Parts: sequence; structure tokens; C-alpha cells
Amino acid sequence: MGSSETTDETRRLDVRDIDGEPFGHIMSAISELSASNSLLLVNSFEPVPLYDVLERRGCEFQTTQVEDDEWHITVSLK
Repeated sequence: MGSSETTDETRRLDVRDIDGEPFGHIMSAISELSASNSLLLVNSFEPVPLYDVLERRGCEFQTTQVEDDEWHITVSLK
């Protein structure tokens, strides 16, 4: 399972250690977003296919490559 933790403003979801496809975990976390919080998604690669999904769901996002194999994507509602 992926590790996640919640604060008042940002929930962190690290999908690098999820066995199998992490898409369901990501969508579940995004469905819990409100205007007052955001999701920090940690991944081992840049999840380019996810960007279209986020835009269709009315989200905005910022991507940062932290290391060669670590990407942070901060997702919030528009």
C-alpha cells in the first residue's frame, strides 16, 4: 500500500511503493480534495498521462522533479 499522511492543508500520497496500478489511489485522494487543501503526489516518474485527467476534473497542478527518480506533483482544485 502507498503511504499517505494528512495535514490541514496538504495530503501527501507516495505511490512509489504501491503494488500494481496506483491510478485508483490517486483518484480517490483527488476526490477528497476541497478548496482549502491540496494533494502532494510523490511518484518515481513524471506522470504525463495523469495531466489530462486532472484538467478534466477541474484541477490545477505543479510538477517538480526532486531527484532523477522522484517527482512531486501538487494538485489542487481550481
